[in-house]
Amino acid sequence: MSNARRLRKSVLNVALGLCLTSLAAPGFAQAVTGAVAGRANAGDTITVTNTATGQNRVVTVGKDGTYRVAQLPPGDYTLTAGSGKPIAVSVSLGGTTTVNLSAGGDVANLDAIQVVGSRVVNRVDVRSTETATNVTREEWARLPVDQSLGAVALMAPGVVGSGATFGGLTFGGSSVAENAVYINGLNVTDPYRRQGFSSVPFAFYKEVQVKTGGYSAEFGRSTGGVINAVTRSGGNEFHGGVEVTLEPADWAADKKDHFHHDGTIDERDRTSRDKSPLYKTNIWASGPIVKDRLFFFAMYEKRDNDSKDIDTNEAWKTTSDNDFWGAKFDWNITDNHKLELLAFSDKADTVTSNYDYNWDTAQFGDKLGESNAGSGGDNWSATYTGHFGDNFTAKAMYGVNKRSATSGSPWDADCSIVTRSGSYTAAFGPATMQEGCHPTNSSISSRYDKREAARLDFEWALGDHLLRFGLDQEVMDSNSSVVYPGDGMSYQAQAATPGGSLPNGAVVPAGVTAIVDARHYVTGAPVSTKAQAFYVEDNWNVTPNLLLSLGVRADKFENTLASGATFAKADFSDMISPRVGFSWDMKGDGTTKLFGNAGRYYIPLTNKLTDYFGGGTTDEHTYYVLNGWTQQTDPVTGAPYLAPNLGAQIGPVNTEGNAPAPDDVRTAVSRDLKQVFQDEYILGFQQAISQAWSYGINATYRKVTRAVEDVRTNHVEGCDWYSGDWPILNPGETNTLWCPDTNSWVTFDNSKDGYIASGSGAIMGYKKPRRTYKAVEFQIDRAWDDKWAFNASYLWSKSEGNIEGPVNSDTGYADTNLVQYYDHPAVNERYGVLFNDFRHQIKLRGSYKLNEMWSFGATLSARSGGPITAFGVRWPNDNRSAGGPGEFSGGGSGWLCVANCSSLNRELVYTPRGAFGRMPWVTSLGLSATWTLPVEGVDLKARFAVYNLLNRQVKVNVHSRYESTPGNQMPYFGEGTVWQSPRYMNLVVSWNF
Repeated sequence: MSNARRLRKSVLNVALGLCLTSLAAPGFAQAVTGAVAGRANAGDTITVTNTATGQNRVVTVGKDGTYRVAQLPPGDYTLTAGSGKPIAVSVSLGGTTTVNLSAGGDVANLDAIQVVGSRVVNRVDVRSTETATNVTREEWARLPVDQSLGAVALMAPGVVGSGATFGGLTFGGSSVAENAVYINGLNVTDPYRRQGFSSVPFAFYKEVQVKTGGYSAEFGRSTGGVINAVTRSGGNEFHGGVEVTLEPADWAADKKDHFHHDGTIDERDRTSRDKSPLYKTNIWASGPIVKDRLFFFAMYEKRDNDSKDIDTNEAWKTTSDNDFWGAKFDWNITDNHKLELLAFSDKADTVTSNYDYNWDTAQFGDKLGESNAGSGGDNWSATYTGHFGDNFTAKAMYGVNKRSATSGSPWDADCSIVTRSGSYTAAFGPATMQEGCHPTNSSISSRYDKREAARLDFEWALGDHLLRFGLDQEVMDSNSSVVYPGDGMSYQAQAATPGGSLPNGAVVPAGVTAIVDARHYVTGAPVSTKAQAFYVEDNWNVTPNLLLSLGVRADKFENTLASGATFAKADFSDMISPRVGFSWDMKGDGTTKLFGNAGRYYIPLTNKLTDYFGGGTTDEHTYYVLNGWTQQTDPVTGAPYLAPNLGAQIGPVNTEGNAPAPDDVRTAVSRDLKQVFQDEYILGFQQAISQAWSYGINATYRKVTRAVEDVRTNHVEGCDWYSGDWPILNPGETNTLWCPDTNSWVTFDNSKDGYIASGSGAIMGYKKPRRTYKAVEFQIDRAWDDKWAFNASYLWSKSEGNIEGPVNSDTGYADTNLVQYYDHPAVNERYGVLFNDFRHQIKLRGSYKLNEMWSFGATLSARSGGPITAFGVRWPNDNRSAGGPGEFSGGGSGWLCVANCSSLNRELVYTPRGAFGRMPWVTSLGLSATWTLPVEGVDLKARFAVYNLLNRQVKVNVHSRYESTPGNQMPYFGEGTVWQSPRYMNLVVSWNF
């Protein structure tokens, strides 16, 4: 056979090619690696060599004619069978590249392969039963994809940027608080609310995998989706580079000012003069410390993203200091043993100054105050991978993820809060000079989160079986506090009547007409969650063309309070997650695949819930005679201000508001609290149309039938003590609470008991929560062949239920597991379309290389708008409110009052979810052009990208509160609250050497 013929075989694949890496990929040991597997002559030696590091892995083909090389970092390799010719192979993140070899050591099945670049790439992965999208650095460099991990995730079908006021990503109809994010196997998801995640610069990533469903048993603690990213590493050659990103404010379209139908300005005030330019420069270097053995990759990024927020009468200028550093070290101790170290810091600090502002003259006035905020933290992980013989692999990882959220101001150290009550102003007139020196009279808040993660993963190949098993543990600590600035007291001047009584039982002395209420308030304390899990999975090749994946995962967790007492816990037997899947290579050549899976996924409680119930609070009031005011000097500005002159203390300190961290939560948490889970079913099909084109279709069904929430409980049969509490329950199910009246446990069915209506006295329970998601997805893909590529997807979906999840986007409530669904039975009464019901989603992306100098990319996303649902305040036979008068106060009822609204006999009309139509389609078109210097040996590129080219700024959320009180309609129901971001552009210039 000619060398040309052998070369052609080496660049062909036994399946679809690179295009179908976006349709499905499996997971391996937290999926930070990939594998090469296939069939060859029994007894042959297979050598796989990393082209960047020179690391060799050698295995022997088994007696059954199969081989597998596992735990390979994503990248380019050469595969050699015996003394045959090397075959170029690409290994993708979480994927298995299948290479079947002929007797001569060449690639077999030429009729089923395609030419893609110069190497064998991932095929229709018959070893996968999940749905995922892989995006490499090379692909996103060809497209107008913004520089964030979230932007990459949005390329995957079924992933949508939430229109909620608190933002986030929704996967497959789930809420934004149900996802997990990993970097090199380290979980970096926010442990406090499970919203947001630690992040690194775009240029630090090597490949990202977005798992939208069906992920295997080693993944848990998520009922939404998983973003799985790996960072770049060094090799045997020294490389470096500089990348500059320019995003001037003048390159962005103005945000529109929004007005209500009555002509008044929107609550967010003006936005048309807001500016948020971005400039950043990162410098990176990589190479060997010891050739073939020890490598490094390091990056530093300098950022400048100062911004202006300009309203009608005030303006804010924000400066940021959030430079990034990160490094990755890889030590190939031997060819079979490797140690990796990742470290990065995403600490960020901002300073915001606010000023008087004149809209008509566009002039800034006096500086009114200044505040600072901090976020992020230092992160690191160490990972060991060992190969013991041909068939056994072990992996161990330990890492620390830190996050923070702090706020304060330069006045905090010296200026206490000083306010006056309305009664004081009425009695003594308005202030003639500034009282107190603190510009905002706001508290100092801080929160520090720390996750210590450790895990062990093992793979053992036994003939037709690939056994995978492991265990992991995460200890998540959150330490939060809210304190008053200055001396820790808040001073309020109040009018008083001599002889009158004070809340501490004291009497106002004779002749005293003004007092000071000095409040000392401190809340927050350390809380912790320990989450543990183990899993076992057997990937069984029943036949050469049929794979069964049989797995089970067991989770446990314990939330502890500041006192050390257990708040909530679940044992392994309480959280069993079976995962079953199959993959059928229908033709036996990797071109046509039928796959499916069914699984259960659990999600634990957040630290926010524990902190809310068990942090402890000091809330004390001390009363003094007010002996007038003393003029003092502002320590920051030098301006004069008035401070209250405290006289004699009146009576003892009132400590009734103190709530120490509890050590007994039997009345606050159901004894047998059961955890939230989601059942998911997926059936899919993939096929190659030709050597370049392929398509896939799959259907998904998800169902949630449980919630953990604080539930208004004002009636429990057999225990009158429950007259207005909010214990943590499984609403709509049987719960057991402690009854202080009888000193015994009381069990009740919350679907029938727990709430007594005001006025009518009717006793009722709460509906059991339910959320379903149904979707059908179609994709067609054209693989990149160094000339052009194309991908199109269409997703039809329907999300229904009576609860969105652990947050409430309808009413803008972001405290996970503490939303208002169960503040009243009316709130969860309606079953219908949910906030994240986006019925149609279309995503297109393509890239084209004109010549060696110019290439172009385009993306188009379009989704139908979400439903508009009305929230009233009452329901039949009850005088108690189901929702408050404010936009974000309480949940709300589907019943709207139309007559006799001031009595219990009011006339109400029922409105289902989505009864008031839908918001408009959200469409975004992106274009990019990349210029490459056409000089051999010089890698200089400039990419100019435009996002939301058509500058559509449609509303993506609306005022959903219909009534403030029965019959009194809110003035702005159905009008916008959140809008699509306007058009913006950036230029990225990179020089690599």
